[in-house]
Amino acid sequence: MKGYSEVNGLRMYYEIHGQGKPLVLIHGGGSTIQTSFGNIIPLLSKKRQVIALELQAHGRTGDRESFLNFAQDASDVAQLLKNLNIQKADFLGFSNGGHTLIELALKHSQLINKIILASTFYKRNAAAPEFWSGFDYTTIDMMPKPLIDGFLAVNNNRSALQNMFDKDVQRMKFFEEWTDEQIMSIKLPTLIINGNLDVGSIEHATVMHRLISNSGLVILPGSHGEYLGAVEALDEGKWDHPYVVGIIEEFLDK
Repeated sequence: MKGYSEVNGLRMYYEIHGQGKPLVLIHGGGSTIQTSFGNIIPLLSKKRQVIALELQAHGRTGDRESFLNFAQDASDVAQLLKNLNIQKADFLGFSNGGHTLIELALKHSQLINKIILASTFYKRNAAAPEFWSGFDYTTIDMMPKPLIDGFLAVNNNRSALQNMFDKDVQRMKFFEEWTDEQIMSIKLPTLIINGNLDVGSIEHATVMHRLISNSGLVILPGSHGEYLGAVEALDEGKWDHPYVVGIIEEFLDK
């Protein structure tokens, strides 16, 4: 099933795959449903109803005059679920999608059973200084080609692509941290997954795990999103980590 829903003045695109207990997937910055999750959805949807969406300015979803922020994204996701008559679900957020998921956990926890924070950080010191300084001079020609191609495959509008890129860069350039106290206040069952060559360090993932009392931590081989099959992380499009589905299902089932 594919469709659009009116969400807080935004026309939001979503897809529903499979049947069973709902699992909501929230993509990374600069991404679409397919670029972040196209490889993993067919496996996850064998046992679950997978609800994937595209956030403001991304892919097939519309835009607002405002800049992007994670709190607004969280409000949009919450409203989408209300529109779809889904009272509670499990959630997986990848990268910026994980930041949206932190906001959901803080402000809309009544919607959540369990959360998976994949390649997510809450402090700027999680990433190397070069990561942050890069946003001062990055241009769209530096965007990973699989992400450019993925966007244009579902929305063949280069102005919309440039708009998404500019807004994503602006949000990361002025990235707002969460406090340790905010992260500690998350009491939901949580699984933190990080790549050993991820943007955020293993040390930071460990700190987050220790702050969230009801959490588990898994470190997997590979770069940012490689274990999920995110297209920008794959070598010649080959995904070698489908075993992550077993890890995700074990956490969600227990």
